Amino acid sequence: MTAKPLATRAPSPAAAPEPAAGGPEPAEPAYAGAAGAFCGILAEVTGSPEVSADSDFFAELGADSLVMARFCARVRKRADLPAVSMRDVYQHRTAGALAGALAGSPATAETRTPAPEPAAAPVERAGRDLPGGPCAYVLCGALQLLLFCGYASLIAGIAALGYEWISAGGGAGDAYLRSVLFGSAALLTLCLLPVAAKWLLAGRYRPGTRIPVWGPRYVRFWLVKTLLLANPVVLLAGSPLYSLYLRALGARIGRGAVVFSRHVPACPDLLTVGPRTVVRRDVYLNCYRAEAGVIRTGAVTIGADALVSEATVLDIATALGDGAQLGHASSLHSGQAVPAGERWYGSPAAPGRADFRTVPSAGGGALRRAAHGVLTVLTVAWVYLPFAIGGAGILLAEVPQLEAALAPGPTALTSWVFYAEVLGLSTVLFFGALPLALLLVASAPRLAHRILRPDTVYPLYGVRYAVHRFVALTTNRRFLMRLFGDSCAVTHYLGLIGYRLAPVQQTGSNFGTEVRHETPYLATVGTGTMVADGLAMLDADYSHTSFALSRTAVGPRNFLGNHIAYPSRGRTGDNCLLATKVMVPVDGEVRENTGLLGSPCFEIPRTVLRDTAFDEDVRDGRDLRAKLAAKTRHNAVSMVLYLLARWLFVSWLVLLATVAAELYAQYGVWAVAPANVAAVLSGPLYFALEERLTTARHPLRPMFCSIYDRRFWYHERYWKIPSETYVRVLNGTPFKNAVMRLAGVRIGRRVFDDGCHLTERALVAIGDGCTLNAGSVVQTHSQEDGAFKSEPTVIGARCTLGVRAFVHYGVELGEGAVLAPDTFLMKGEAVPPGDHWGGNPARPLPARDPYPAAAPAPAPGR
Repeated sequence: MTAKPLATRAPSPAAAPEPAAGGPEPAEPAYAGAAGAFCGILAEVTGSPEVSADSDFFAELGADSLVMARFCARVRKRADLPAVSMRDVYQHRTAGALAGALAGSPATAETRTPAPEPAAAPVERAGRDLPGGPCAYVLCGALQLLLFCGYASLIAGIAALGYEWISAGGGAGDAYLRSVLFGSAALLTLCLLPVAAKWLLAGRYRPGTRIPVWGPRYVRFWLVKTLLLANPVVLLAGSPLYSLYLRALGARIGRGAVVFSRHVPACPDLLTVGPRTVVRRDVYLNCYRAEAGVIRTGAVTIGADALVSEATVLDIATALGDGAQLGHASSLHSGQAVPAGERWYGSPAAPGRADFRTVPSAGGGALRRAAHGVLTVLTVAWVYLPFAIGGAGILLAEVPQLEAALAPGPTALTSWVFYAEVLGLSTVLFFGALPLALLLVASAPRLAHRILRPDTVYPLYGVRYAVHRFVALTTNRRFLMRLFGDSCAVTHYLGLIGYRLAPVQQTGSNFGTEVRHETPYLATVGTGTMVADGLAMLDADYSHTSFALSRTAVGPRNFLGNHIAYPSRGRTGDNCLLATKVMVPVDGEVRENTGLLGSPCFEIPRTVLRDTAFDEDVRDGRDLRAKLAAKTRHNAVSMVLYLLARWLFVSWLVLLATVAAELYAQYGVWAVAPANVAAVLSGPLYFALEERLTTARHPLRPMFCSIYDRRFWYHERYWKIPSETYVRVLNGTPFKNAVMRLAGVRIGRRVFDDGCHLTERALVAIGDGCTLNAGSVVQTHSQEDGAFKSEPTVIGARCTLGVRAFVHYGVELGEGAVLAPDTFLMKGEAVPPGDHWGGNPARPLPARDPYPAAAPAPAPGR
């Protein structure tokens, strides 16, 4: 797949014609000096004694992307040379070809003067440049803590009163009816409370609003955003009820539009989605962004009959015209507008040829949508809520022995029998649920899926759509995937739930701990393929009235990096390397025996010399069997430790619940509310404790080794046991910085973290006053085939990571640097202080308005 990139330099000139025989000697090429300089820098970074203008960077010099990133950084420091990006390096793989391609760059026509690096602020004055101030920072945290505790206490109090009322019913039938009534009232309250809070506390958002973090206006913004994300209606994304919810918040959602993304816009007044438009999963349309400690709001406008594909980012002040399409793994930067009827993709997006609309309309209208909404409400009220809310009351009413065990008497808290019973109860609940969960995911969705056929168009909101949603819900179990991932057991688990993997070439690291799908029964992964983490198999396509399932196949002997959305029409075959965040092509010839990088993607070497250093471990069958057996034993211990860690936390939660039940008769709601607050707030502290214990004997260090090296196995254990899931509740608060610091992150003062994920906390350094947007990732490792590499990453003071930006290992961001949304900053890159970078892979971007209020109106389609 190719697309017209957003040009930052003039196009390369055509090759000069051959001189006529007998004519004058041709002049020395204009780029000869640049080629010689490139050779000198290459000799330094590769350690090669001789580098010619025709030496291939990868095949002859043995360089990889890390080495070439350092080459690019050194070139950028030379005022007499044109700027070089990683895309340039991969597309022109010799010094001569690279210099020739950049000969027409404006950077060579006039002398470039590097931007001066700002002088470091004195220590005693550094705090003045940080967001907010110490008092505002502390006061904001105190207000957030009070609001959170108050909300958790309110929920606990209502639940306790409801439980008491349900338990007072006469028999199971009466308890069931009471559960329906109370559950419906409680659910309605939880759904309407965020809507009321939005209008009372925030009112109507306007584009261009400026909200400094840690101030009183920010506290209101944070409270409303947190309530919106916690609304149970978010779980119904893709249904008509979700569209009604967005409309109630102020968003303009057209008739027949379908929004599958659970990323609720924090400023919904600024979102417009036209009629019959489809917004797919994992789309960020927040209508705000944070930069340099300030939150700015902006409009996101999507016209009628448009399509926004998976894993995309729409920054503030962006727009799509009527009938426009935005491809998967793409983004629109502020000020970009897709004209009506055009197809854009890439990061940042540009016009292209690929068509991402594959499912025709299947009829159906307002009546079907209304019926689906009513049936959903009735199912939740009459099926799910009674079991979720009244199940405990019914159980206690029918099993007096259990009630006696949970409330044994006034002296229970001083008796060891009470704690033994709590431990026994948590053991039964936790380890009893595990085989039941495996039985459920292996049987129920497989039976239900029989009524669905691939490549058949079905109407939305019918019986088959309900079955499809059930299959997706039951087979995407993060707990089980995390348990079995990064081990030999993962192929057996994926086969159990329906993946086609046979014949399996076992490596012990065939899949990571995060793999998602629409339906597992149409997912195929070829022999010898290895998958890192964050793979999403897109085996379902949608229109505003229909959906269709299609087989999604990844070829044999592939390696897939992190955060890849693989569509059913992916045009890759055998022996491919799909780099992190790559946009998998859906048109053109099938790519084989090559690597793909970027969005839109371009070809890179399938393998570099450095990554083949450990190939003997894979090629030698006898040695592989022994090492694989040792790795399997080590991974099995990691799985046991993972279960024990989660069981201990479940035991703690059960203890809090039983202590609250014991004290309820004496203290009422005042016994339940603290227990609920403690249950939520103890999660992040438990995560930090897990982190410290896991790395106590084997701290994280930079590595370059085989996946059959014991050091890598300990790193896999680190990925499995500690979990950042518990910390998400602290996004946007000062408390997340404190917990990250406890977990080992070297983090500065007053960092604003709106939802950044750090894969290896101890290998990350974050400077004072940084701004980390939602969905951003800092990953300090890379795993390609049989090789594993990790290096620290340093983010300078007052840097900004855009929404869903991805920072790789060995990276240095200079003070005040900004990464645009959906940026992929590759390993080894060095971003100069104050620079603005973006794209996939990242490159310097031209100056822009940092806070546009609105995108230009989309031009008519051509």
